[in-house]
Amino acid sequence: MNTEDVAAPRTDVAALLLTGGLSRRMGRDKTQLMAEGHTLAQRTGQILSRVVATAFEVGPGTSRLPAIHETTFGQGPLVAIVAGRRALLDCAYRGDALVVASDLPFVTDGLLRYLADVEATFSVVPVVEGRPQPLCARWSGRDLDAAARWVSGGERSLRRLLDEPDVTWLDESHWGHVASAHAFDDVDTREDQERLGLNF
Repeated sequence: MNTEDVAAPRTDVAALLLTGGLSRRMGRDKTQLMAEGHTLAQRTGQILSRVVATAFEVGPGTSRLPAIHETTFGQGPLVAIVAGRRALLDCAYRGDALVVASDLPFVTDGLLRYLADVEATFSVVPVVEGRPQPLCARWSGRDLDAAARWVSGGERSLRRLLDEPDVTWLDESHWGHVASAHAFDDVDTREDQERLGLNF
């Protein structure tokens, strides 16, 4: 039996699943694409609930996780992350959180558990072929609080989080033993859908 199947969900790391994107390039809600007999939102929600004890969906409520509805919909992932952070604070949780987009059809328990388990003082962001993956990452409580301040000041770019000086960057030499780069494939367009063999 694989260790990831029996390890208890962590209580010192939370998770936010982002499902509220507008899917403009897909033309319909991409979180409802099917993978392994579940919608992408449901599949990722199930994985997160196995990895951490506290997980919220930020979006319309399609994952079966407790849903947090953004006060202003469609303003991008940074605003969604801050909405999720507020929900965590309401639960008296101030620590790190996995932040995961719902358009990753091949993300795995092993990868998300690795991100939850990896020893790091600050935020942890995987890098795939030179590209940071901020929506499959673990963000520190400090950076999540900073994001809330930026959003209050009008910031909407997720890039602002990546510019933080204390982010720990993890290339394939770190995460490659638990996942392949395929785990980070995202689906944005109908071409992606066909290439990855996904259907509604």
